[in-house]
Amino acid sequence: MTIRTFRELRRSLRPLDRIALVLAALYAIVWIVRLTGHEPPLAGLVTLFFILTLSYAVIRIGGWTRTRLLWSLRNRLIIAYLFIAVVPVVMLIVLGVLSADILYRQLGGYLLVQDVQEHIEEVADAADVVAAGAGMLDPKTIAGPRSAKTFPASLETQIATLEDRIPQIEFDLHSDGELLKQEAAKSSGRFKGLVQTADTLWIVGEVKRNNATVMARVPVTPALLEHCAPFLGPIQVVTTRPAGASDPPQSVLTIGDGRYRSFARVETKLRSLPPASSWFDFQVDGISKMSSRLEDSTTRAVTESPVFLSYSARVRSLNSHLFTSLGDLGDIYIQLFFAVLLVFVILEAGSLVTGVVLTRTITRSVGDLYVATQYVRAGDFSHRIRVERADQLGALGESFNAMSSSIDSLVEEQRKRQRLENEVSIAQEVQSQLFPRNLPVIAGIQLGAYCKPARGVSGDYYDFLPLGATRLGIALADISGKGISAALLMASVQAALRSQLLLNPETTTSAAEVVSRINKHLFLNTSEDRFATFFFAIYDSATRTLRYTNAGHCAPMLINGEKLARLEKGGIVVGVFEDAEYEEGVVEVAPDSVLVVYSDGLIEPENVYGEEFGTTRLENVALRNRRSSADAMVAALLVAAEEWAGTAEQADDMTVIVSRLGQAAQSASND
Repeated sequence: MTIRTFRELRRSLRPLDRIALVLAALYAIVWIVRLTGHEPPLAGLVTLFFILTLSYAVIRIGGWTRTRLLWSLRNRLIIAYLFIAVVPVVMLIVLGVLSADILYRQLGGYLLVQDVQEHIEEVADAADVVAAGAGMLDPKTIAGPRSAKTFPASLETQIATLEDRIPQIEFDLHSDGELLKQEAAKSSGRFKGLVQTADTLWIVGEVKRNNATVMARVPVTPALLEHCAPFLGPIQVVTTRPAGASDPPQSVLTIGDGRYRSFARVETKLRSLPPASSWFDFQVDGISKMSSRLEDSTTRAVTESPVFLSYSARVRSLNSHLFTSLGDLGDIYIQLFFAVLLVFVILEAGSLVTGVVLTRTITRSVGDLYVATQYVRAGDFSHRIRVERADQLGALGESFNAMSSSIDSLVEEQRKRQRLENEVSIAQEVQSQLFPRNLPVIAGIQLGAYCKPARGVSGDYYDFLPLGATRLGIALADISGKGISAALLMASVQAALRSQLLLNPETTTSAAEVVSRINKHLFLNTSEDRFATFFFAIYDSATRTLRYTNAGHCAPMLINGEKLARLEKGGIVVGVFEDAEYEEGVVEVAPDSVLVVYSDGLIEPENVYGEEFGTTRLENVALRNRRSSADAMVAALLVAAEEWAGTAEQADDMTVIVSRLGQAAQSASND
């Protein structure tokens, strides 16, 4: 390690990393001292902190490894393939193996228990036969031990036959019926099951018929187990006893609420597990539990104590019982299953290899792209990717090469766009000079106006032109189109209007004549597809007379109290026909009236449901704010339209003019 590398490593260490290194060094000292046979002070605390240090180191190294490992796209894709393809298959295989293990264990245990139950049933049936014969005799004739009595020939014959058929069976013709006192046996008069005495496990059947209670029992011996479930391998039976307080904990088994210890074992001597017939003929080891009665030899009390039956077997032997209905075809089906499984494993391995190969192809192309981007980042647009494949990745490389070759032109285009944006900014600044910078002050009139362009520059135009001491010209135009072209036409309208009015303001009395001149000016100086809506009015505060002409514009509102009138007289839009005629409207303005002139951008905003703001809502807002100042009313109308749209983006320019006319307006102005 060079000095430079060491310095870089030291600079990369976090404060927690430094603390971890110190704790590791302390633990190393403690460990060395312990080798000398001494226990240093605070050794336990240092050990605890060292364990925390190891946990922190695992987290740090894991994070570093993950970052380095997953940075490469190839590694990411390979890991993704592992999680998508390999891990689910492995999980399914493990689940299948566990399921098969549980199935075979349960099947072997079930078959063993069923065989034992058959022996129990056989002994119980033997007791039932003897009890049926003994129940027909006088109780005195069967009193005492059997060895001291001679029974009727028929009963002796039955007993002898049963003893020949069931080896080691014993009969007690004067049983005290203690087992019949069990809850299950009271109603049926018959008991059958396993019973543990002092040192022997018995298969017992006890039956009561009339006045005779007969018990038949067979000891569970290795010879008996040799005949149980012959298709299984070695069998072992373990009896239990209730555990006492003095029993070692490791020898105690808890089952439910009971605690038991093993007592005696009975196992087969002659059985052995046959060799595997094939590679999938696995050994199955299982265990089952059966209930038994533990009889106290002194008090004759009967309690529950389980018995465990364990076995070993081969899968082939269990399959012969699992597929009993298929017979010899069972092996064929099993072999077919494993053959299909092998094919699936081969296909999965082939899929994984194919995925890795495709991953290398993809990542190689991505790596070439990454290298190429580094050249571009450095400003070298001449680097090209070598295309060797006629696929989508090759097309991607060709696209990158084409992109690299066009970057220079894109940069130039960006420069041009930047110049255009600068020009738009200049146009916006110039246009702002075309609107009235200072609103005129005329007795009896309070003015407010605002234009909010949809783009950098606006196609709407408004103006206030003093025409003497008591007269004011009010204009609002909406030019067709948007952007710079509309702004240029707007400047033309502004120049034409002002050239007409400001040269001879005192002689201008007809609004219709002014609009006719604007119409002819636009028709002669613009193309056929360019036009404008135009509203022009002349208000005389001395006579309270408003003369107006509306050339296709949104009808302005004249509000007095709760009344609202629309100013609609005029004609078609200006700039379409050279000889268009326009009508002039004359309105007597009541005191404290409000004139609201607006462009269509104020009523066309749509909400999320596609519903326009509309003139009705605009009228309602205007009526609610009719007593506000002109500027406040302008702001209220704009805010209402914007809130209806719910978005900062607007489709058209918004322009509104509010003029408070009459003595009330004058008073408000003076205040």
